[in-house]
Amino acid sequence: MATITLTTEDYAALVADRDALRGERDGLRDACDGLNGEVRTLKVKVSLLEERLKAHLRTLFDAKSEVRGTEQKDMFFNEAEALAPTGTPVAEESTPDIEIPAHTRKKRGRKPLDPNLPRDIVRHELPESERICAHDGAALVEIGVEISEQLDIVPQQVRVIQHQRVKYACPCCDESIKVTPAPARIIPKGLLTASALAWVVTSKYIDALPLYRQAALLGRFGGDLSRATLAASIVKVGGAVQPIINLLRDHLLEADLIHADETTLQVLKEPGRAAQTKSYLWAQASGTGPPIRLFGYAPGRGAKQAEALFAGIKPGGVLMSDGYEVYGGIAQVHGLTHLGCWAHARRYFIEAEAVIPKASRVPEQIPTQFIAAIGELYAVESEARERKLDAEARRQLREAKARPVLGRIETMLLAHLHAVVPNSLLGKALHYLSAQWPKLTRYVENGAWPIDNNLAENAIRPFVVGRRNWLFADTVAGAHASANLYSLVETCKANGIDPYAYLVNLFSKLPTAQTADDFESLLPWAGCRR
Repeated sequence: MATITLTTEDYAALVADRDALRGERDGLRDACDGLNGEVRTLKVKVSLLEERLKAHLRTLFDAKSEVRGTEQKDMFFNEAEALAPTGTPVAEESTPDIEIPAHTRKKRGRKPLDPNLPRDIVRHELPESERICAHDGAALVEIGVEISEQLDIVPQQVRVIQHQRVKYACPCCDESIKVTPAPARIIPKGLLTASALAWVVTSKYIDALPLYRQAALLGRFGGDLSRATLAASIVKVGGAVQPIINLLRDHLLEADLIHADETTLQVLKEPGRAAQTKSYLWAQASGTGPPIRLFGYAPGRGAKQAEALFAGIKPGGVLMSDGYEVYGGIAQVHGLTHLGCWAHARRYFIEAEAVIPKASRVPEQIPTQFIAAIGELYAVESEARERKLDAEARRQLREAKARPVLGRIETMLLAHLHAVVPNSLLGKALHYLSAQWPKLTRYVENGAWPIDNNLAENAIRPFVVGRRNWLFADTVAGAHASANLYSLVETCKANGIDPYAYLVNLFSKLPTAQTADDFESLLPWAGCRR
């Protein structure tokens, strides 16, 4: 074997080459580690973007219900902003159940028509020539009638009320002339009667019928009114009912429990603001006392606007809301007990579960576990309703059955809170649950306290549905008018009062109201219930 002889210089050069290669290798390793880290980061970002895309597509094209199965029918709580009118119509053949020892079945046939509806009797008689017995030729006598009923609908009837104010004069001189005063109107010199105004208001704020469609509909029946005329009438009558709105607010702020929520409203012509700027409609609902649903317009959703709406609230009451931090400030300033909404907490986990591929969904998935546990909380509430428990009995039931479930949810929360990417849908759900935990668990302390904010969400839902048709308010005055009129019709609905009948009565009597008792007598619950 040949011997290789290296000089000192050659050896030093080889060592230098070796060290250089090692340095290059280490540099490549560091670069590779850096690239691997970037790849991992990019994978997380891609995963988050895919998750957000799926959630966005679900929002756009999927059904907006949170329905997950018949076993959780008591937990269908939809966000007002995401709700679509997808309910199925009531079947014509729906009839009362018939109890049979072995089972319960439906009686065949149509549901009877409302007995309170007016009825026109149409008699159908045989001709005289056919009232003869075919066997012995004797004349037939009437022994009764067979009754069947049809529902008849009379289209809108448009008519003109002509007011003739009699003028009087003295026959002996020309100095004394008197004219019968004009009756008081809610809109001075207004073109529409109280009944017509009530129809326009209920069509817009209950039936979600935009004013241009109302104008077209009236035009088919001879009522040639422009959209501008209807809009001006809405704004004026919405301002005229302000005394009643003020009374409703006074009663609301005296309630022991208040629900609160808000949604967006676009106002095109708001001084100093672009037409695309978001404004807000705030909703407040009484959880005790007379059912009140109150809406207020504000150009923003900050603490300043919230404080104006809650100014004068009774200290020591209870406030139920979602996790928007402004409500926490209101509760702190006024010494309120602040409750969190489990429907909102559950909604975040539903969104996190929805982006998981269906093939990969198993009960062991983290979002599914939380949804199931929250479902157990609602099962306790369902049991309390079925048993018709009072507040104290409900509190005891919650302590016995809901409190252990809350303990399990908290254990799962602590186990997963810091193990999930915070910006993912699941991460957001966990962090929302963590931030709201004291408020979410507080409801078990009092059986009269609600588990969620559905009362406010259900109150604000008709506005959101209507907004999809009429899209925006033109002016600030129109926004305030809409808030006032929504307050009236939704309060009527909450009290079981026909909004149209109430508004006809209100618009007729409000112009002559003078005393506090007069105005109190015009509150919705002072009227006749359905």
